[in-house]
Amino acid sequence: MATEESTLANQDVEDIIICRDVHKWYGNFHALKGISTTVRPGEVVVILGPSGSGKSTFIRTINRLEQHQRGDIIVDGIELSGDVRNIDAIRREVGMVFQSFNLFPHLNVMQNITLAPVKVRHWSRGQAEEVASELLNRVGIPEQAYKFPSELSGGQQQRVAIARALAMQPKIMLFDEPTSALDPEMIKEVLDVMRELASTGMTMLTVSHEIGFAREVADRVIMMDEGRIVEEAEPDEFFTNPKNERAQLFLSQIL
Repeated sequence: MATEESTLANQDVEDIIICRDVHKWYGNFHALKGISTTVRPGEVVVILGPSGSGKSTFIRTINRLEQHQRGDIIVDGIELSGDVRNIDAIRREVGMVFQSFNLFPHLNVMQNITLAPVKVRHWSRGQAEEVASELLNRVGIPEQAYKFPSELSGGQQQRVAIARALAMQPKIMLFDEPTSALDPEMIKEVLDVMRELASTGMTMLTVSHEIGFAREVADRVIMMDEGRIVEEAEPDEFFTNPKNERAQLFLSQIL
């Protein structure tokens, strides 16, 4: 009969992201207050919650854009510590898409997408451009390859940002409110790309207020409030029968 310790060890092997009692402070402000959760390979997790609840801070700790001060974060078997080698190793496996696109304005689309594979993965320029062309087809804008970011719509820029992240062939994709800076008519085109990505089995953590996307695509929904996880459930359960009073109030305001 398996012991509790061996069962937990086996569970940890299966989880691609493990967070245990994660805390984060900005000076005296306690932004994350003991976050514990796990994510399995291929799982799509959507993180909801009011502004200031710690959603973006939490997702940014997973690739060390924000440094946690207490607790454990393990990504694909690598502990996220102060060791720069571990941070670099994790960042090679984790792609991130931000709400503000963060494309290099002086580089065209092709150059934006191929920069990291050439510099970090040490691919030839030809290989990187071939992959970039495939990704631009995948996100539906192959004709934009040699335009500059300023010549694109917000939705097109965000799709380039997704292609750029995918060019590094990550095992995990993090999305930090990827549609919040877009006009309403551009939101669907970005969500469609994310839906397609989820359908391929990509592990995804998405901070979003897009309830329809969460209902349709998420395997699990997490709600945060005041730096804590207050509700965590499959979409049907989360949206129809939330247990936590704060989650009930939040959903009553947005549904």
